[in-house]
Amino acid sequence: MDILKEKKSLAIAGTITGIISVALVLFGNPTNMGFCIACFYRDIAGSLSLHSAAAVQYARPEIIGLLLGSLLISMARKEFKPRGGSSPVLRFVISFFVMIGALVFLGCPFRMILRLAGGDLNALVALFGFIAGIIAGSLLLNRGFTLGRSIKQSPIEGGAISIVFFVLLLILIFIPSLLKFSTSGPGSLRAPIILSLAGGLIVGSLAQRNRFCMAGGIRDVFLFRDTTLLIGLVMVFVAALVMNLATGLFKFGFVGQSVAHTNWVWNFLGMALVGYGSVLLGGCPLRQTILAGEGNSDSAMSVLGMLAGAAMSHNFGLASSTQGPTVGGRIATILGFIVITTIALVVIQIQKKGVVYGN
Repeated sequence: MDILKEKKSLAIAGTITGIISVALVLFGNPTNMGFCIACFYRDIAGSLSLHSAAAVQYARPEIIGLLLGSLLISMARKEFKPRGGSSPVLRFVISFFVMIGALVFLGCPFRMILRLAGGDLNALVALFGFIAGIIAGSLLLNRGFTLGRSIKQSPIEGGAISIVFFVLLLILIFIPSLLKFSTSGPGSLRAPIILSLAGGLIVGSLAQRNRFCMAGGIRDVFLFRDTTLLIGLVMVFVAALVMNLATGLFKFGFVGQSVAHTNWVWNFLGMALVGYGSVLLGGCPLRQTILAGEGNSDSAMSVLGMLAGAAMSHNFGLASSTQGPTVGGRIATILGFIVITTIALVVIQIQKKGVVYGN
């Protein structure tokens, strides 16, 4: 695909994604949460009884759709090439802290853009943090950080995570009594299953086709002065902004925003941690989900790390509320920076000694 066609494809994909995101809110999802990868993994963790926060428990079909959409389009295009073995445990740990940062902010990079398109200025503060984290992570990439090479794996390994989530979909539809469902709070606000699943399938297909990544667009601008991937992110914002203005969902300001808090320091730092970890992983939570769907078992480990981070956040009071961040959440965020930085510096030192890390 030449550069002009790639940019056009990204612009179309971003526009469609932004429209679907607001449409899902109109059909029942929480405000500015047509998609939120972090929030939806948190809800799934709750539905599986991995945490007991009653307000955030629902097996979100959007996530299942993203995985299956990526799987199906990659198979149709003969791009389903299972690979893995690139520092899976380190990926798990980094993803764990990415989730903690996201839940301190109350949203992933995807929801950050949707919140901003809905007039939530707290998300603007978070965007600055996200950019700062990406720049910090990119500097480590320039110093030689890498999680190593992946190797070819079996189709069952590459497809395992998608199979697991497909089984979850079957349980949601046919044996819902096995799952937990919120009766109040964000988890109780949901679009019909068929619409949520369809939205996920479409966005998953588009994201797989266009290498859609919230962190990658900003990283490429900083490292390579390449704005190509950034086009998708910008068009999600523009399309969602227009939709919000047209439907009366736009609410400008800091105060009174849906599922949000106004502590600017921890909005900044929470999303900075997300950007920091995402760059080192090679993609934001959305990108990790899409890669997992197309057979990357390393990204499947990232998905499991995010689920674990969501469970830990709510079991130990690390996630923020509309009242602001908790003491535990602040400590966990700082610890996340320390742990991820330590991992990166140790890996860089190993690289300098000539060890081919990850093999």
